[in-house]
Amino acid sequence: MGKKKIKFSLVYRDMWQSSGKFQPRKDQLERIAPAIIDMGCFARVETNGGAFEQVNLMAGENPNEAVRAFCKPFNEVGIQTHMLDRGLNALRMYPVPDDVRELMYKVKKAQGVDIPRIFCGLNDTRNIIPSIRWAKQAGMIPQATLCITTSPVHTVSYYSRIADELIAAGAEEICLKDMAGIGQPAMLGQLTKAIKTKHPDIVIQYHGHSGPGLSMASILEVCNNGADIIDTAIEPLSWGKVHPDIISVQSMLRNEGFEVADINMNAYMQARTLTQEFIDDWLGLFINPANKHMSSLLLGCGLPGGMMGSMMADLGPIQKMINKLRTQKGEPELTMDDMLVKLFNEVEYVWPKVGYPPLVTPFSQYTKNIALMNLLTMEQGKGRYVMMDDAIWGMILGKSGKVPGEIAPELKELAQKQGRVFTDADPHTLIPNALDTFKKEMDEQGWDYGQDQEELFELAMHPEQYRPYKSGQAKKQLLADIQKARDARLGGTTVKPEELAAFKHAKADALVSPSAGEIFYEFGGDGECAPCIEPFIGQKYAEGQTFCYLVEKWGEIVPIPAALGGKLVDITARQGAKVRKGDVLAWIERDAK
Repeated sequence: MGKKKIKFSLVYRDMWQSSGKFQPRKDQLERIAPAIIDMGCFARVETNGGAFEQVNLMAGENPNEAVRAFCKPFNEVGIQTHMLDRGLNALRMYPVPDDVRELMYKVKKAQGVDIPRIFCGLNDTRNIIPSIRWAKQAGMIPQATLCITTSPVHTVSYYSRIADELIAAGAEEICLKDMAGIGQPAMLGQLTKAIKTKHPDIVIQYHGHSGPGLSMASILEVCNNGADIIDTAIEPLSWGKVHPDIISVQSMLRNEGFEVADINMNAYMQARTLTQEFIDDWLGLFINPANKHMSSLLLGCGLPGGMMGSMMADLGPIQKMINKLRTQKGEPELTMDDMLVKLFNEVEYVWPKVGYPPLVTPFSQYTKNIALMNLLTMEQGKGRYVMMDDAIWGMILGKSGKVPGEIAPELKELAQKQGRVFTDADPHTLIPNALDTFKKEMDEQGWDYGQDQEELFELAMHPEQYRPYKSGQAKKQLLADIQKARDARLGGTTVKPEELAAFKHAKADALVSPSAGEIFYEFGGDGECAPCIEPFIGQKYAEGQTFCYLVEKWGEIVPIPAALGGKLVDITARQGAKVRKGDVLAWIERDAK
C-alpha cells in the first residue's frame, strides 16, 4: 500500500521576493497564471503578501488590481491561493494598528485570497491570535506559522506548545516556516509528528529555503512524519536562496512511495520561459547574482539566505572604514573573506545576547545590523552596542513581542543607563487605531476608497509608498532606476532627466553634508533579500531623526539628522559615496501628508 497523498504549492511571489527587489507586473502575472494551472501539479499558489503590495506601489502599479488579476484564474479552477502575513506587522516592516489589520482580511478575501499565512518573527502568539480571529470572521482559512530556527531554546516541545496554543485559538492549519533553511531535518520530522499525533486533522504545510542545502532532507522528513503540503519553486528562480524545484521534490517523494500529482512538462517549460522573459525584460536588473547560489556558511549564523546580497553590500563600506582605521594603527587590512567570517562570528555572538529571536524579517535585519555596527565600533575601541536604533531597541525591550530567550545582563544594564524601559505589554495594545485619519486624508485628496475599501487599506498599510504611487512619482523613479541599472550593465552612467529632478526637488529641502567624508546607511530596506541599502523613496523622518552616517577622513562617525523631518523624495549620495562639505545628500519634503 502506498503512502499518503502530498500536495504542492508554488510560492511564485516568494520566488521573486527571495531573488530581487520587485515583482512581475499585473499583465505578466495574468500571462503566467494559465501556464501554472496547466502544469496540473499545484493545489495552491502563493499570490501575494509580505512585500508584494509595497514593491508594486514602488513600481507605480496598483497592487490591488494585480492581486485580483492573479487570484482570479486560480479561484475559477479551485486552486487555493495564499498570502504571507507578518502578524503584528501585517504586510510591512513595522507594527500596524488593529483596525487596519482587521480590514486587511476583508479586503484580501474579496480579492480572491483564501489563506493568510500568519507569522510572528518572535513566535509570540499574542501577535498571531487576533489575526486568526479576524481571518475567520472574513471567511478565510487561517494558517498559523512557526518560524523555524536552530538554537538551544527552539526545541520540539517549545514549538509544540506554541502550535497547541494557536490551534486552540482557531488556527485550521500550521505552517513550518523554515525561512533560513537551517531547520535540522530530524527536528522538523519530530515536530511534524508531535503536532500530527495530537492534532491529526490539522493541515501541515512546510516552507523551506534552499540556502544552506538542508531543504530536500527536511522535505523528506516532514513528509514521512505526516506533512500534507510542500512549498516549491520552478526554474529559473528555484534553488539558490529560494526553494527546491517542483520536479526534484516530486521525483523524490514519488520514489519514496507518496502519491503525488503528475507534472505537465510542456506547461512547466512555458512557465519557465515566461519567468525568464520577465527577468530579461527588467526584473532581472534588480536580482543580486549571489542569490542564485547556495552557501553552507549560512548554517553557522542562521541568517536567511536571501539576505546574503544585502549583507555583502553592507560589508563593503564597513570594510573600507575598518581598513582605514587598521592602516592608521599599522595593522594589516582585512579581506572580504575575513570580514564575512568576522560578521558571521559576531552574529553568532550577538544572537543569544538578544534572546535568540528567529532570524526572519525584521529581526534578521536587526540582529545583522547590531553585529555589523559592532565590528566597526570595536575597531574604533568603543566596544559593542554603540549604534543601535529605536527599532532594534524595540525588539530588545519587548515592544515587538517577547523574545524566546533571555536578554543578556549587559544589554539590560545598557538599557537602564540610557533610560529605556522593558515592557511585557501585548504589542498590539501599544498602537492606536488609524483608519479614521487615513479616511480623512483620502477625503481631503478626493481619492476613492476603492472596491471593498481596498484603496483605503492600501494607503493605511503603505502610506509612504502609496502617496508617491498616486502622484506618479513612483513610476518616474522606477523608470529612472531601470535606465540606470541597464546603463550600469553596459558600463555607462545615467544622469536623471532634468524634469525628473525638478519634479522631485520642487517642494523639498536639500540635506547637505557638514564636512568631507564617506556616507553609509545603517538599515537594509524591506524583505529578506533587501537588494539596496539606502532608505526607500517616500520614507518619512521625524525632526532630528538620523538619516545616515558620515565617516570623516580621520575615522570619526558623525550621524546626520534629517533636519526638520518629512518625506524622502530623492537620494543623491549612495552607500559609500565620498562627499565634500556642502554636498547635497538627499532631498526631504517637509509637512508632506
